Amino acid sequence: MKNNQKSKANRHILQITYAVVAVFAGLILYFGYFLQVKSENVINNSYNARLDSFSDRVLRGEIQSRDGRVLAVTSIDGEGNEIRQYPYDSLFAHVVGYSSKGKTGLEALANFYLLTSHVNLVEQVVNELSSVKNQGDNVITTLDVDLQKMAYDALGSRKGAVIVMEPDTGKVLAMVSKPDYSPNTLLADWDHLVAEENTSGQLLNRATQGLYPPGSTFKMVTALEYMRENPGNYKDYTFDCDGYYEVGDYVIKCYHQTAHGHQNFVSAFANSCNGAFANIGLSLNLNPLKTTSEELLFNKELPLAIAYSKSSYVMDAGADTWQVLQTSIGQGQTQITPMHNAMITAAIANGGVLMKPYFIDHVENAGGDVIKKFMPESYGPLMTAEESANMTELMRTVVTEGTGSAVRTDSYTVAGKTGSAEFDKDKETHAWFVGFAPAENPRVVVSVIVEEGGSGGKAAAPIARSLFDLYFSR
Repeated sequence: MKNNQKSKANRHILQITYAVVAVFAGLILYFGYFLQVKSENVINNSYNARLDSFSDRVLRGEIQSRDGRVLAVTSIDGEGNEIRQYPYDSLFAHVVGYSSKGKTGLEALANFYLLTSHVNLVEQVVNELSSVKNQGDNVITTLDVDLQKMAYDALGSRKGAVIVMEPDTGKVLAMVSKPDYSPNTLLADWDHLVAEENTSGQLLNRATQGLYPPGSTFKMVTALEYMRENPGNYKDYTFDCDGYYEVGDYVIKCYHQTAHGHQNFVSAFANSCNGAFANIGLSLNLNPLKTTSEELLFNKELPLAIAYSKSSYVMDAGADTWQVLQTSIGQGQTQITPMHNAMITAAIANGGVLMKPYFIDHVENAGGDVIKKFMPESYGPLMTAEESANMTELMRTVVTEGTGSAVRTDSYTVAGKTGSAEFDKDKETHAWFVGFAPAENPRVVVSVIVEEGGSGGKAAAPIARSLFDLYFSR
């Protein structure tokens, strides 16, 4: 009996010992994982007030374009004061951001790298002994100055946003938001920028934080769901459009009540026929439609490292007829950011796979040695390759036969979708265009919104055309 009790006690001791060893092993593994993977994110967290103490010993590094042009630099005036300067002033205001009054944009995202110095050891020692700050590392971005300037100039004085990115890598080449501000005079302008009576929202990055009804660009989602529910015969769909579509007491009008006549599925998408897509919406199963929307990242966190707003899709099974009609054509309560629209378009262009958007190519020390290199990273598939090919075919007809004629050219092929999004019955619609080129081998994606611009084909598509032209001219 005593031997049995002793044996049981030994087993309990061994079990406890194994449990303690397992806990310690788990802690060691997590500690290693934290140091290798998570530590930079924690250190660079905007809530980490201690990070700015690095500036006591390090002079903030430069932010540069992809070809080495300086977008942000710290200089020292005659009195020894450090001044953050932005050579392109408002051109990169929202994407580069600012580093006073808090930090935004790349100034926030790259804060850790900019306040870390990898100058050689001898220089560091000499600087420490001389009470001279070490030069912080330089952040080389994916941003293209020429594309940024083209987007900025093409948008002009209108409110809105423009995004240019590579679908196969996720590199963001340009990001413009208007109205903008001057980061060089931010401190002097701050009270005006944040004043309650100032409703223009210059500090808001509309590209990632501006929420808009998607308008007819949402027909990409409706079309995808219709193809999923009718895989063998979706092209057999027909609709006769006389400019408006009546369902009971409800009326859906096509843009400017244009009568599109006899439409099939492809031509209805190309001509952005509201009547046809409202009719298609009524035929859809609302649960799978919501699933498809969420697979395209509505109501989801985006794989995006800078501040953004989450897009919303709120229609559930049991929604009334009016909500179904409105949601199917991108109206109602559905909202999306220009960046999210660019990401959906990029996934279509990349065989259904979304690459995570990123802004930093690499980090260099003051001597030009590469300290850290950032590589393309896949988020995963948003749709199948076959669905991507079918969507590309639809979007190609928008340009060759439909509302996207402004981007039609013999120099390259474009696939796209226009949109005119209603938001106030007393104001003009927001104008959308999303697309990519070349359609058969996509290299670049463009997303454009012009607030109160009217027709997407007339206001937003020409901006995209200017960017495509510049991109393929080099």
